Amino acid sequence: MRYYIIAGEASGDLHGSNLIKEINKKDSKAEIRCWGGDLMEGQGAELVKHYRDLAFMGFAEVLLNLKTILDNIKFCKKDILNFQPDVLVLIDYPGFNMRIAEFAKKQGIKVHYYISPQIWAWKQNRGYKLKRTVDKMYVILPFEQEFYKKFDMEVEYVGHPLIDAIGKRDTSEERNEEIRKEFKLSDKKIVALLPGSRLQEINKMLPIMLQQAKYFPEFEFVLAAAPSLEDSVFAEFLKNHDNFSVVKNRTYDLLQVSYAALVTSGTATLETALFKVPEVVCYKGSFVSYHIAKRILSIKYISLVNLIMDKEVVTELIQDNLNEKLLRLELGKLLENESERSKMLNNFGLLIEKLGGGGASAKTAELLISDIQN
Repeated sequence: MRYYIIAGEASGDLHGSNLIKEINKKDSKAEIRCWGGDLMEGQGAELVKHYRDLAFMGFAEVLLNLKTILDNIKFCKKDILNFQPDVLVLIDYPGFNMRIAEFAKKQGIKVHYYISPQIWAWKQNRGYKLKRTVDKMYVILPFEQEFYKKFDMEVEYVGHPLIDAIGKRDTSEERNEEIRKEFKLSDKKIVALLPGSRLQEINKMLPIMLQQAKYFPEFEFVLAAAPSLEDSVFAEFLKNHDNFSVVKNRTYDLLQVSYAALVTSGTATLETALFKVPEVVCYKGSFVSYHIAKRILSIKYISLVNLIMDKEVVTELIQDNLNEKLLRLELGKLLENESERSKMLNNFGLLIEKLGGGGASAKTAELLISDIQN
């Protein structure tokens, strides 16, 4: 069968690649065309566009790049018609994917959505559009199944795919030592810096994150560089910081050997928690984008950890609160206060229980193929 899969960012590329892996196990004749990244391509899908050409963050940034976005939508529609898939599989990325869903539905193409748009955060009325345009929805957060009932949508809760991606790793002492040697790390405890994969995020947050190294010289600070960005981007920020280690495209390996982390809001906050690494969540956007978002968001927290637990498990430093002084204070709690660390780690254990068992990718592939065949 023919599958057209669209993911628009790094996390979608990861989950898309695991889904493609499971589809190939169950459908030996699968033909897969995708928008995504290196991981999806690595599983045998034909890559149409890379997510690095699609990532525009915030309201102001979207407006500035509107022509490019509209051109991408037009091209995508044409490519789908040329490919004539048996099913269109959309992975998160709502601004783009919901438009494509509406188009595909009118063309009589089955539309399946894996990893629901986070409409519970804002624009909840989008649920009515999803009801009209999506044939099957697979959700990965435990509260989403109940949320979609208000739109008379029966959705499948398949569990969170990160449970599999992280749970199957070799976390033995031997492997951890190998990682430290490969990264040429010292014997100090590691603080990981995860500034995000979008240039706008990095410009705002990385300088503040880097300043923390001078306050905690007994720790080694290591930067996780997104694979979609050139080395020169990070070199510019690091030119005034001596002996600063950079790890590219191996964030999971870095988290596996880390003692604490500073993490940009997004999927990485949950990934860090699943590795049981105490973290401070950071976010700073453009003035315009932030103040628009502040007025329309309908959620109490910005990190997935806090949203799933429905309480403040990890500290969130947002916009003006993300400054050198406050970040130093919150990071210090995680590095120097055993009580604070233990409390957070205990909550991470409860978080993992709440997310349930693994097998999200396999369950989704099975449901997807079954629906196409029926």
